[in-house]
Amino acid sequence: MVEVLTVLAVGLVFGLKHATEVDHVVAVSTIVSRHRSVWRSTLVGAMWGAGHTASLLITGALVLSLRIAIPEQVSKWFEFGVALMIIGLGALALWRSLLNRNDVHVHEHSHDGLSHVHVHFHESETRHQPARAHSHAVSAVGLKPVLIGAVHGLAGSGALTLLVLTQFESAWVGFGFLAVFGLGSIAGMMLMSGLIGLPFVLTARNVGRVHRHLQTSAAVLSIAFGLWYAYAKGISSGLF
Repeated sequence: MVEVLTVLAVGLVFGLKHATEVDHVVAVSTIVSRHRSVWRSTLVGAMWGAGHTASLLITGALVLSLRIAIPEQVSKWFEFGVALMIIGLGALALWRSLLNRNDVHVHEHSHDGLSHVHVHFHESETRHQPARAHSHAVSAVGLKPVLIGAVHGLAGSGALTLLVLTQFESAWVGFGFLAVFGLGSIAGMMLMSGLIGLPFVLTARNVGRVHRHLQTSAAVLSIAFGLWYAYAKGISSGLF
């Protein structure tokens, strides 16, 4: 019993550490940069962890029940898919950052039955304050973090399930290890996404220009890291 508890404790610690891996942090930062609430940023991490844990547990159940390992080539394709996803997230975040500027927007006016539009600029002190609409946190965050976490879970399932398959004779202990690993990744990513979101929250209302620079930097970093990751997982690894 003590050995089982030790195994589960190790799985929890590994899960916490797993959340700090660079590809996870970069992917989540592109989503967190959109939100102006630490609570929503933390929720992004929780939903990412839920998707990650779900895909990991489903894959782990299949691997442990069939006693087969995921082929290395399949794992490489999953990891290359993560790289492409990170590039896509960065590109979308960059487009959103450049497009949704708070100090530039369009006004439409109507005079004598004729409508026309013009571009309007605001300095930070004269910027219109947006109306506060009621929304639930989960619906505001959306399902994107869950899907991104699920893709990350698939990419990491190969090595992790191979470790479980070779180290644990009992399938139940192995599945328990994966479960607490998943719980650790949820807790770790909640903490990480909350911390990552803090600068965006602090600069969102009062330092608009700095906020935009932070969003743009997060997007560019995601694209750059994604390109490097694609090269490492696609070419250097011998996939192509």
